[in-house]
Amino acid sequence: MNNQTPTLEEVAAAAGVSRSTASRAINGGSRVSPEAQAAVDAAIARLGYTPNRAARSLVTRRTESIGLIFPEPDVRVLSDPFFASVIRGLNFALKDTDIQLVLLIAQPGDSLSRISRYLNNGHVDGAIVVSHHHKDQLEELILKSHLPAVFVGRPFGSDEHLHMVDVDNVAGGRAATEHLILRGRKRIAHISGPTDMAAGQDRLEGWRQALRAAKLEPGPMHGGEFTTAMGADAMERILAEDPSIDAVFAGSDLMALGALRVLEQHGLRVPEDVAVVGYDDLGVSATSTPPLTTVVNPVTEMTRWATAELLHKLGYISDEDRYLGFDTTGVVRTPNAIILPTVLVERESS
Repeated sequence: MNNQTPTLEEVAAAAGVSRSTASRAINGGSRVSPEAQAAVDAAIARLGYTPNRAARSLVTRRTESIGLIFPEPDVRVLSDPFFASVIRGLNFALKDTDIQLVLLIAQPGDSLSRISRYLNNGHVDGAIVVSHHHKDQLEELILKSHLPAVFVGRPFGSDEHLHMVDVDNVAGGRAATEHLILRGRKRIAHISGPTDMAAGQDRLEGWRQALRAAKLEPGPMHGGEFTTAMGADAMERILAEDPSIDAVFAGSDLMALGALRVLEQHGLRVPEDVAVVGYDDLGVSATSTPPLTTVVNPVTEMTRWATAELLHKLGYISDEDRYLGFDTTGVVRTPNAIILPTVLVERESS
């Protein structure tokens, strides 16, 4: 029994074509007739041939890798369910391809120079950018590199070459606040996400819009990073500023968990004394005490859309297959943006 890996020469011989024709057929079909392509494909299947990735990259000038850029500390990437959902979406989108995922995490104080060098030195074919801050200047880095890229979340720049997939965070913040208003709440505070992130800005704007429409004065607003500790700190500040509040909209579920803990410590009942709504619905909201009303942040789906967009930009997916398997209900598409709709999930906290 011959256990040796079939060679390119054996594939060419089995297909009845030259070695160079077989190589071109394997590496993209450039200048190969349909008949020769079919013969090579049949020989590959019959012989069990696996192309050499290194040799293939020399022909195609592709790495068959894409970078996933997290400009966040690794401790947060490893502990926040948001990032696990991103990786789940990427893995799902890549499962039927040979494309490898390269994870690029910016350490605290990192100027992104290391990531910039990596992108500019041709180590990946494209990039997905997630959880970016204004101070990171990742938009400028991507534009200068000319690397195909898609942002998960609204970038701060307006350049037509910046492509994004996002959820309508303004509508989500508005829906969360309107839900509290419909429950008869009059003094609604907000625990804001980072104001140097588009998600933090947009959810804050949604809160303000709903209060203006209802002709209600805004309650106190404090916030910071999307963490439980920051949510607890913000809740303490809000109660110190105005103990009469009867509702809180938190910019993330982790922040809402911190708020719930502080409200319990102060002897305040949820939802009887203070109603609470979060944002994300990535798992922790359903198991909190009480279970948390929240706005769905479809991170896995957004990442799937972003990966499909990137693969299309790189030529791995045709126009016809671009949106196969996606639910396009309520999705708004423009030449450089895909915006998914928001959904409010009602639970006992409100």
